[in-house]
Amino acid sequence: MAKLSIFAGSVYGNAQHVAEQVEENLASQGVDCELFTDPDVADFVDAEAILVITSTTGQGDVPPNLEFVLSDLKDEFPLLNEKPFAVAALGDSSYGDSYCGGGRQFFELLSELQGKPVADMLEVDAIETLEPEEDVVKWVNDLKAQLVGN
Repeated sequence: MAKLSIFAGSVYGNAQHVAEQVEENLASQGVDCELFTDPDVADFVDAEAILVITSTTGQGDVPPNLEFVLSDLKDEFPLLNEKPFAVAALGDSSYGDSYCGGGRQFFELLSELQGKPVADMLEVDAIETLEPEEDVVKWVNDLKAQLVGN
């Protein structure tokens, strides 16, 4: 079973809370996982499987705690060689075109770096969902075998 690296991009703490709930849920099932809130490129390169849980800020941007690593990943362009990944994006559809933009940026970049998406990006809309951790935990549980193996 692969170790899952969880990367949380959060402005006000909501996405980090969701990531912590996912980590707690998976750990209770015996999944080896680690949560990163201030990662660098090496954390992505060294990961066996990647889960990004991020909110969106500004005009579809990633939160400040992930903006440097996103830029560094673009600059250094380390190939991920079919490393499994998934992205859960928290957003608010009332923001129109920038809705879930932070997650979209990560999904596109990890795909360009030749990571292997195990599912389409999950979009969690704050207008429809008051407890995003429930949706994301369920989604990750459904993807667990594809992300980390049995």
